[in-house]
Amino acid sequence: MIQTVSTTPFNDQKPGTSGLRKKVKVFAQPHYAENFVQSVFDSLEGFAGQTLVVGGDGRYLNREVIQIVLKMAAANGFGRVLVGQGGILSTPAASHLIRASGAFGGLVLSASHNPGGPDEDFGIKYNVGNGGPAPEKVTDAIHARTLTIDQYRILDAADVDLDHIGTSRMGDMLVEVVDPVTGYADLMEQLFDFGAIRAMIAGGFTLAFDSMSAVTGPYAVEIFERRLGAPVGTVMNGTPLPDFGHHHPDPNLVHAKELYDKMMAVDAPDFGAASDGDGDRNLIIGRHCYVTPSDSLAVLAANAHLAPGYKAGLKGIARSMPTSGAADRVAEKLGVALYETPTGWKFFGNLLDAGMATICGEESAGTGSDHVREKDGIWAVLLWLNIVAARQQSVAAIMADHWATYGRNYYARHDYEAIATDRADALMAALRGKIDSLAGTGNSGGTISAADDFAYTDPTDGSVSRNQGVRILFEDGSRVVFRLSGTGTQGATLRVYIERYMAPDGDLNLATGDALAPLVAAAQELADIRGYTGMDAPSVIT
Repeated sequence: MIQTVSTTPFNDQKPGTSGLRKKVKVFAQPHYAENFVQSVFDSLEGFAGQTLVVGGDGRYLNREVIQIVLKMAAANGFGRVLVGQGGILSTPAASHLIRASGAFGGLVLSASHNPGGPDEDFGIKYNVGNGGPAPEKVTDAIHARTLTIDQYRILDAADVDLDHIGTSRMGDMLVEVVDPVTGYADLMEQLFDFGAIRAMIAGGFTLAFDSMSAVTGPYAVEIFERRLGAPVGTVMNGTPLPDFGHHHPDPNLVHAKELYDKMMAVDAPDFGAASDGDGDRNLIIGRHCYVTPSDSLAVLAANAHLAPGYKAGLKGIARSMPTSGAADRVAEKLGVALYETPTGWKFFGNLLDAGMATICGEESAGTGSDHVREKDGIWAVLLWLNIVAARQQSVAAIMADHWATYGRNYYARHDYEAIATDRADALMAALRGKIDSLAGTGNSGGTISAADDFAYTDPTDGSVSRNQGVRILFEDGSRVVFRLSGTGTQGATLRVYIERYMAPDGDLNLATGDALAPLVAAAQELADIRGYTGMDAPSVIT
């Protein structure tokens, strides 16, 4: 029986770049999740009888909200729902399932790299039929509906058994609990030379993959240990846990320190990698050699032709504006277009759908290609392994060769987390107020050549996205970028991106901190970060 439940709006349900993210206790409020899900459905047209994909990263509240989604999907007229066994679907696997099944769209339950647990974070994101995050016109419509919603529809029915593969009915809707891993693993085997990677591992090549007690554990075990023959135990922290084992599932050098220490040890494996809470980010570390996400994007693009799925070459490369310019030089040498977009994978989706780009990446450890419409952590790891197998070189040797060819972009991101929102907004407002007067002035970073507030005109549909980050450009090609992040759940996060380019004939072996020190000082001088935030140092440096 369908129930129509009266409700009142919540005023804090505006989706960010990756859906709605809040603390678990916020989502657990009566009607909170239901209001948002109904607002999503109310903002869509033409889904009657269609297929919806549902799954998440296994974090706390995942199973409970999936049951709510199933009952609401049935009450709102969907004909079929595909849900991952155990409620599990990595974000890239969900994208693939949406595309492979011809689904109308999907709801991905995740807060990505944010911590999980009863006092931590939860999230819901709607993906459209191409498998990618909803574009701004859809998320804007969802937000508008959350402010006026007065009722939601839900089926009065028993919960679905999520732990066993099979089909059942929920009212008039078919519910299919599906294997969340095999279809995705099969896709990876089509794209990459598993035979060459398998032979490399059989020959003694060693690797370590840290799933961070998050969603990629089952995927990594199936691909790296079963299909590629890596020894049992290659996958670290491979069991998804609702609280991610009390760890922060963000694959950076702070939160993946166990892996970093392993890769810097005397007896380090040849290759190390990690992925995050929902499986869309990656960390790449060779033996004694950390690879920045910006450099990783450039290396993957320069060598993608070595993998079977990309042997025909690239149509184009896209990067988010804060990502370093390393990929720009690769695009120039390959003779393909380079697109600089705002942060958020949905901007890449239009380029991929239009056949204008093949590989995309963000400095926040997200890289992917046109095989799905999300960034994909395991995909990036497999492409790296394919390149290592084809070139028969270590990660360190590949990086040295890349810098000798293209030059090196020394790069770091400084995150100032949990800032009072009004203080963060005031800092950015002050920066924007001085943009027009900065050109020609000098500071510790050198002479400023230009400054702007990045705006993007989408070449596929003409849509314009403004106020995407303040860029300070220096005469020597260096730059500092200031941007507020939309992925946190508490206060605001100020991200400061610092970049210095060194040509191939320059010093390519500086310590990153030493290379960037003048620009770090310049960032403080430009934005008075200490004065606005009260923080003497960043929360995290990556």
